[in-house]
Amino acid sequence: MGSGNNIGINAATTEYVLILNPDVILDKNSIEELFLASKNLSDFTVLAPLEEKFINYGITDKKNLIENKSNVPFKVDYVDGFAMLLNKKNFKNKIYFDENFFMYLENNDLCKRIIDDKGSIYIVPKSRIKHLAAQAVDERFSDEVEFSRNWHWIWSKFYYSKKHFGFFKASYQGIPKYFSSIIKFLFYFLINNKRKRKIYFNRASGFYNAFIGKPSWYRPKIDY
Repeated sequence: MGSGNNIGINAATTEYVLILNPDVILDKNSIEELFLASKNLSDFTVLAPLEEKFINYGITDKKNLIENKSNVPFKVDYVDGFAMLLNKKNFKNKIYFDENFFMYLENNDLCKRIIDDKGSIYIVPKSRIKHLAAQAVDERFSDEVEFSRNWHWIWSKFYYSKKHFGFFKASYQGIPKYFSSIIKFLFYFLINNKRKRKIYFNRASGFYNAFIGKPSWYRPKIDY
């Protein structure tokens, strides 16, 4: 996701770039409301629409949260990456997504760097969106997607924590889950449950590869 987005962002000659996942449905005026908000929030780095069914943002200081019913854009600490309007001029050094991530947490990493650089991230309540959450994936590939998800989620969590909080904190958070995955892998190996065995093997492998500093190399096996 990150590498593909960077290609589009760097190729764009416009001041703003809108990132949208394929598994989203926009309201009729969603994009219009984002651009209307951009005119009134010149300091923004990222604007995002409001997901209609679940919370697609995170905020630490609850006192700064304006209730959604007011329809006023409000600052947040991060937004989910399926819909983001980027203000290119407010990115320091023109560094966007960290391409070391293959899947998961690349948007969290982007948002954390924005906040650390004193940038601003807003939710625009008048701009509404529905995220179908992976429904764009063909059901034939559901197992391979699940195997890939388990590998990359663990790898990305370790890499993200190491990058922002240090190797020891990332290890402290991940090692218990690593050993738990090994135990579960052995259990499912003994009872010959191949699917579960692969899932927990991939979890352990994702952590181990991140721990020893290997890149995010795992790719799903998809045969058309």
